[in-house]
Amino acid sequence: MMAIPVIAKFLEYITEQRNFSAHTVRAYQADLTQFCRFLAADGAERPLGRGEPLPPLEPALAEALTRKLLAVAPGDLRAYLAMLRNEAYSKASIARKLACLRSLYKYLARAEQIRSSPVVAIRTPKQDKRLPTCLDEAQVAALLEAPITAIRAERGGAPVKACEALLAGRDRAILETIYSAGLRISELLGLSLGDLDQAGGTLRVLGKGRKERLVPLGSRAADAIEEYLALRARAGSPGDDPDGPLFVNKHGERLSGRSVRRKLVKYIRLAGLPPGVTPHTLRHSFATHLLNRGADLRSVQELLGHKSISTTQIYTHLTTARLKAVYDKAHPLAKRRHRA
Repeated sequence: MMAIPVIAKFLEYITEQRNFSAHTVRAYQADLTQFCRFLAADGAERPLGRGEPLPPLEPALAEALTRKLLAVAPGDLRAYLAMLRNEAYSKASIARKLACLRSLYKYLARAEQIRSSPVVAIRTPKQDKRLPTCLDEAQVAALLEAPITAIRAERGGAPVKACEALLAGRDRAILETIYSAGLRISELLGLSLGDLDQAGGTLRVLGKGRKERLVPLGSRAADAIEEYLALRARAGSPGDDPDGPLFVNKHGERLSGRSVRRKLVKYIRLAGLPPGVTPHTLRHSFATHLLNRGADLRSVQELLGHKSISTTQIYTHLTTARLKAVYDKAHPLAKRRHRA
């Protein structure tokens, strides 16, 4: 039983040489597995499956699938994209899967395993431009307090157990940190104790492409982390290893993305926030609130870890309140006169 060598080598390449994050590598692996299922079915009209692994392959089958991968033509790709559309994948998901295949075949062409990439002939589907959801400052405040509010409500006036206080303190520190530093969930999960500079009030963050950046940490978030670490120490998890995770589960292990998202969705619901709010909304709100209060776009780009400022510019569409205030203050004819 064996894997498909060209895919294994490609995943190794994007991990070790391109510095893709573990999250992106897993997503690419799932996308390539799905594409292989399509090729193995010879384009038959059958469900592709969403992330299901390929069954173990005998060497002969792995070699046959490798030959199909290397012989893919633009027509095969168009058929694959059509099947994705038939299965109601979003434009964003289809674009990501196509980007994965574009990277694979560019790698294979450079390695001279194919003459040219078949993906060159395929246009990336246009995506709907949607403005990111943003919370106002009062909504953010309600969300940040949700872990403490929840534990008090659950106890109904009874004393809070130490283990409950620890988890509530951790979750509050997580929310405060995401909003204070504008972190992605993957960046939060990657934080180690040594990344926190409590004296300097900064966090060392490993972003997309394993690019490191230093971000300031607000006093509220710093205090929440300090309280959480004190609770951890009292619970017997002192956190004195700089390489150890900053945020841990009840077993003292690094948190998973699934568990954090599940927790945050719970607090979003408890805070009474509108539909469409996700854990990533805190990051959107961080950027929008900075711009509303006068931060320049370039600084916000650096804080968010965006490679291109065009990615950051989408937040300028959410700052109309600030722009109107600037206009009313600066334009000589902006203020309306009251009629007698």
